[in-house]
Amino acid sequence: MTDTGGATADHGGRTISGLEDDAILVPGETCWRIERADRHTVFIDAADYFAALKQAVPRAERRVLFIGWDFEPRIRLDPRAPGPARDDRLGRVLEAAVRGNPELEIGVLQWGLGMLESLRRGVLPAALLDRKAPERLRFTVDHRHPLGASHHQKIVVIDDCLAFAGGIDVTSDRWDTSEHLDRHRHRHRPTSRRPTGPWHDVTSLVSGPAARALGDLARERWESGTGRHLEPIDDVEACWPEGVEPLLTDVDVAISRTRPAHGGRELVHEIELLWLAAIAAARETVYIESQYFANRRIAEAIAERLGEEDGPEFVLVNPESADGWLEEKAMGTARARLLDIVRQADVHDRFRIHVPVTEGGRPVYVHAKVMVVDDRLLRIGSSNLNNRSMGLDTECDVTIEARSDDPRHGELAATVLGMRHRLLGEHLGVEPDAVASAVEAHDGSLVRAVDSLRTPAGRSLRPLEPPEQHVVDRVLAHTELLDPERTPDRWSRVRRAFPRRRGRPGH
Repeated sequence: MTDTGGATADHGGRTISGLEDDAILVPGETCWRIERADRHTVFIDAADYFAALKQAVPRAERRVLFIGWDFEPRIRLDPRAPGPARDDRLGRVLEAAVRGNPELEIGVLQWGLGMLESLRRGVLPAALLDRKAPERLRFTVDHRHPLGASHHQKIVVIDDCLAFAGGIDVTSDRWDTSEHLDRHRHRHRPTSRRPTGPWHDVTSLVSGPAARALGDLARERWESGTGRHLEPIDDVEACWPEGVEPLLTDVDVAISRTRPAHGGRELVHEIELLWLAAIAAARETVYIESQYFANRRIAEAIAERLGEEDGPEFVLVNPESADGWLEEKAMGTARARLLDIVRQADVHDRFRIHVPVTEGGRPVYVHAKVMVVDDRLLRIGSSNLNNRSMGLDTECDVTIEARSDDPRHGELAATVLGMRHRLLGEHLGVEPDAVASAVEAHDGSLVRAVDSLRTPAGRSLRPLEPPEQHVVDRVLAHTELLDPERTPDRWSRVRRAFPRRRGRPGH
């Protein structure tokens, strides 16, 4: 499909075009482009993702682009595999790849202010790394954005034929397995043996035209950040990593973006519109994993649907607290306020927000950005449920939709539900089939199923209860001083584009 340009600023009385035919994904509105993926899969947690990345990069023929919020060349990619630790480090893998292939170029584009976080952890700034790197391996930083913004996309594109996109940064503190053990010998920073905590994250992998589209986005970011134009790569054969099982083949994948108004370019807020359209279209359930719950517009949309007599259920998985004092002041205080709004609207008891814990009861940090709507929509990306992800930071989400008119609707719907059950099974310490059986036993209610599977001890989900908010916290939450809204409010128009769902299928 062609690039529609993606500018989605609100112009007077314009309707939300294309939503009336029951599609949630509409190019130019809720997404940028919809392209076919020859293969598509999902990596839950970073251990398998990093191992696949280690395999894919040395097989690249012409180019690898890393577009990230943060980057750490000293992390190990596959510490579970045999071999010297030094050869497993990301920087060594990249160096070996360019030295072994004289045609290969590798570029790393990191958010400029992300260097401050890197320095805090003892990582060399990318500018200094660039001086030490071999020719054709370039590290650079991107500080071209509005004041207070960040480049938050997490994309890796290989030869424009393979692309990873989602929520996992290729940096320290991310590596973990889906077991989320209380302590894991491989879970530590590269500069220290001090253990780090359990970390839950999700990303996706696509090949074919969908990867080429993500390549277009990555090359656009590279040119914007470095001033260097890169031509697309057209003549590389399929490059799917060996041993990685596709979740789906020959499936349409939508790419949605946030891009702030800056440097003469208009605001793009397709991701916010996708959130709103998905909430408006939901019939039975919305499952969300997010680092934050700090966007008032989304919270009010959820509250409105909860107020309906037979509206959808909402199950959210969040970390216990934000990572760092300032983030907790900005996001934790907003979450407490928004939970009050949502819980007051939840007169039919259809809302839950939980924190995953390890076998020993230790909170798992949730960094994933996932939304599953009924059996029809699976969205994985970099965007958080906060204001900055909707209009200030650069973001990239990828989504598949099981359209009712698709001949493969049953296969796609089963895949969407299977991913939801796999994620919940991980958090609850049960097999995905147990989640599916519990949902069936409770007449399709995801809320009741999760309630029935939670345990008071061991690995499970715990209800989230925000700490008491003090006066300063309440002021920060009310004024949104640390995370202001920056986009036009289009919820009412999106809401009207979908007919009211007064009954659930099968009820």
